[in-house]
Amino acid sequence: MTNNQLLPIHDTETQDIFLCGYPRSGHTWFQYLVAGVAFGVDPEIAQDSLVQDLVPDVAYKTHYKRYGPVAFFKSHALPMTKYRRMVYLLRHGCDVMSSYYHFLTALRGHVDFLGLVQGKGLSPCHWHEHVDRWQANPHGAEILVIRYEDLKADTVRELRRFCAFAGLSRDEALLKQVAGQAEFAKAQARERRLGWDNKAWPREHAFIRRGEVGSFRDEMPAEVRAAFLQRAEKTLRRCGYGV
Repeated sequence: MTNNQLLPIHDTETQDIFLCGYPRSGHTWFQYLVAGVAFGVDPEIAQDSLVQDLVPDVAYKTHYKRYGPVAFFKSHALPMTKYRRMVYLLRHGCDVMSSYYHFLTALRGHVDFLGLVQGKGLSPCHWHEHVDRWQANPHGAEILVIRYEDLKADTVRELRRFCAFAGLSRDEALLKQVAGQAEFAKAQARERRLGWDNKAWPREHAFIRRGEVGSFRDEMPAEVRAAFLQRAEKTLRRCGYGV
């Protein structure tokens, strides 16, 4: 189906691709990258409303339009039977929780960091539980794992992997162009200039905040890190992350 008919957000097809992972693992960045390589959008200047139309967030949008045989969605959900093709975005859990803490603080005004890693106010679950469930792949989905750290180190290479997975034939020049248009400093400038489609986000706080690999080392207090590692160390090691 390729038309302008509005469909319920959960009315999807088996060939559709879901960009899934734990919150604050790089999904918004990857949303813009997918809008660039799949639909020809310029991530540097695109309005968030356009990106949300092309690569909708299932937690934010109630309806969507199909623009081709394969639709792309952003999701933080745990495995479910209808998610047949997945790009799982994986990021070091300590960096994720540091980013999540700042995200929730911007929304709520005050968050207990220690309580957060212990489970207070987490959604949909603990970081390691989310990773473990998707690695178990209980419904036999087709999954491509893209690590945030690899996406930072070589965006073009990871876009090439994504295109092969999604069946998109794109030349190297386009991949380089989109990667450059979506780079971090430009994304920060776009946020300051255009903001977000979701007006609930407080404009005085940066949604695209820091994005560095290993930023937890100067953002996560020792007691918070210890509490997180108590639960997540096995998963971190299994994923090849140092602790």
